[in-house]
Amino acid sequence: MWHPLQAEFPQQQPLVDFQRGPFQPQPGEPIAIIHCGSGRIKPAPEAAVDLPAWLEPGFYNPERHARLVVMGRWKERLLLVRLAQRGEAKKEDWPGLRSWLLQSSAEDFDLLATAAGLAAWEEQHRFCGRCGARTRSRTDEYARECPRCHLRHYPRVAPCIITLVWRDDALLLARSPRFAPGVYSTLAGFIETGESAEQALHREVKEEVGVEVGNLRYLGSQAWPFPHSLMFGYWAEYQGGDLQLEEEEIEDAQWFPFDQLPELPPKTAISRYLIDSFLEWQKSQDA
Repeated sequence: MWHPLQAEFPQQQPLVDFQRGPFQPQPGEPIAIIHCGSGRIKPAPEAAVDLPAWLEPGFYNPERHARLVVMGRWKERLLLVRLAQRGEAKKEDWPGLRSWLLQSSAEDFDLLATAAGLAAWEEQHRFCGRCGARTRSRTDEYARECPRCHLRHYPRVAPCIITLVWRDDALLLARSPRFAPGVYSTLAGFIETGESAEQALHREVKEEVGVEVGNLRYLGSQAWPFPHSLMFGYWAEYQGGDLQLEEEEIEDAQWFPFDQLPELPPKTAISRYLIDSFLEWQKSQDA
């Protein structure tokens, strides 16, 4: 279902300047490098006017850059991902990925999410899970291939549902012990093998807060690179049941009247988009 807010929400529009893919580098062509490690992104040594603060400009040198992951092309520059050496990111105190995302534009969000996902894949698939041989990057697709048994390993994507539960006069919001103090958000969980997104939604809501839902409405999706989630966002209407919290996952959950909401997640998060778009829709129904 399309909503006016969707146009400004990250990853809801077709890509224009960014071409994904492991293109074949050409010596001397303009590049930009993003340095990733331990969930952190290195600031560029010198700020470039036409680049985000985390992209380091340069020119492709096969001797220096051949081992870097080719992420794609953006504004006529080849984008490369460099995986930090062990302990480097923490030692140099690089800012966390989350802090970069919270201040990013929709276009920058795509680049950061892609780079973080590729960095995690590069780090976690250096060896084949079937025979143990060291894998090699392919140049025609995002994949690492085992030279011994030829198994291909692709960047992992973990599908999740995230849903705003509502009833006539209130939104059901919850907080995890991992959240910042005072922040409440929507409910979320991973889709399990063999499940549809809708089946996962019903299961996760029941497990986390004990209520039944229906009248599901799909709103949009977002890659959330912690480290490789893909969030499918829904609204779900309350159907019945009393709140019964899954204590290991949910610290608190409450029904909040539309005009008395608690502190919410940042606007770059799909959870906030689900809330904001619902409030816009609710106002249109009352008009």
